[in-house]
Amino acid sequence: MPAEKLHDVFVIGGGINGCGIARDAVGRGYSVFLAEMNDLASGTSSWSSKLIHGGFRYLEYYEFRLVREALGEREVLLANAPHIIWPLRFVLPHHKEMRPAWLLRLGLFLYDHIGKRKLLPGTRTVNLKTSPVGKPLKPIFSKGFEYSDCWVNDARFVVLNARDAADRGAEIRTRAEVVSAQRKDGHWQVTVADRLGGTEQIVHARLLVNAGGPWVDRVLSGVVGRNDAHNVRLVQGSHIVVPKLHDHDRAYIFQNGDGRIIFALPYEEDFTLIGTTDLDYEGDPRDVKISDSEIDYLCAAASEYFARPVERTSIVWTYSGVRPLFDDGASTAQEATRDYVLKPDPGEGAPLINIFGGKITTSRKLAESMLELIEARLGTKGPKWTHHAPLPGGDFPADGYEHQVAALLGDYPFLQPAQARRYVRLYGTRARMLLGTASSTADLGDRFGDDLYGAEVDYLMAQEWALEASDVLWRRTKRGLRLGGDEVAALESYMRARRAAR
Repeated sequence: MPAEKLHDVFVIGGGINGCGIARDAVGRGYSVFLAEMNDLASGTSSWSSKLIHGGFRYLEYYEFRLVREALGEREVLLANAPHIIWPLRFVLPHHKEMRPAWLLRLGLFLYDHIGKRKLLPGTRTVNLKTSPVGKPLKPIFSKGFEYSDCWVNDARFVVLNARDAADRGAEIRTRAEVVSAQRKDGHWQVTVADRLGGTEQIVHARLLVNAGGPWVDRVLSGVVGRNDAHNVRLVQGSHIVVPKLHDHDRAYIFQNGDGRIIFALPYEEDFTLIGTTDLDYEGDPRDVKISDSEIDYLCAAASEYFARPVERTSIVWTYSGVRPLFDDGASTAQEATRDYVLKPDPGEGAPLINIFGGKITTSRKLAESMLELIEARLGTKGPKWTHHAPLPGGDFPADGYEHQVAALLGDYPFLQPAQARRYVRLYGTRARMLLGTASSTADLGDRFGDDLYGAEVDYLMAQEWALEASDVLWRRTKRGLRLGGDEVAALESYMRARRAAR
């Protein structure tokens, strides 16, 4: 055994799968080290459609096990993170030229009944001629269906899993790239490079988890030295953000002529998020960006339904990412399975377990499945525990958001109501850690634009691994939608000075 500490589990990758596994493992008593080469949630996990959902469209591809598991997880996650996850009703207009109404009703009946649903209301038929949800749509749509799923702040979901893991004793390192991993004397010897400091560290572990997401095959080939690695199918998904297209709180799910669907979701109070595309992707995942054809596709698909056309000139932001789906040989990207596959490496010596595919919605169950494999190799420690364990800040009832906002305004009456609502949405009960002893807006420090102050930035740097302006503006918050170039530069300068002072 080396003189250095021997960790039980080393996790490569700080997306939702890696952070969820680290949290579950350390909570059972294993010692855990996690390394992420960039920022937490900087890959696939922050480029999703922001949904905790069963995957209504997956029923068409007979993914019943996945849908059942995902439907069951909706309310588990809602109960454990009611600050960053909340119910969202979806309106599905019936398009006469596409799937027949009876088929939609059958699918929604299954959707309501094959999963465990207690908190969320079921499906109902909607008269789009008389209901407010029909007003933004073209008058040709007269009938629709309304059903439940949930919204999630995806990047914060990742960070809060990491925060809970760290609070329980896991070592979480960002900007830490794994450059090599070798089996030696019955354990793994992992070389980790600090991408900011330029130094290297050797970490020893009994078991290695490859949660590299889009880079999972590259970890196998470039880090572990497996030249035959080809397990994932990279599928590009892109989204556009436009000024909000309606005033109600419902989301829309639209059928398209090519058999696919898109969502139009309420986003950050003043916007509508439209996505997603499904295109096979062959390049480097870090270079992915939305194409002109994808922009045209999303604008045209949304304009098929909305009375007011969605124009390219109205787009305020776009984002694009790649989903690392397990390559099951499906003929088209949208048919490829969204289920996850956990695959132990056949090599001798210290165990390696790879993760292919997966969804944010089923990440907790994926972690439990991974822990079964870890226990089989390292021995059992603690029992399952995450089913009823709130994420940091989520220790209040699923229907308690408004009460939390009122309580925060009572304790900090100088806050603007919208600011208090945002703090509770991002930080839940931990908003008080951020605000501390502040008794006026002046106590919140420098203002960088909109309602982003130094106190929040300091909290994110101290508690949530934020190191650069983009970490704060696009993953920990979405204030990037509201800040100008000079304000971003001022924030970057502030954070640089804070890092230097550490």
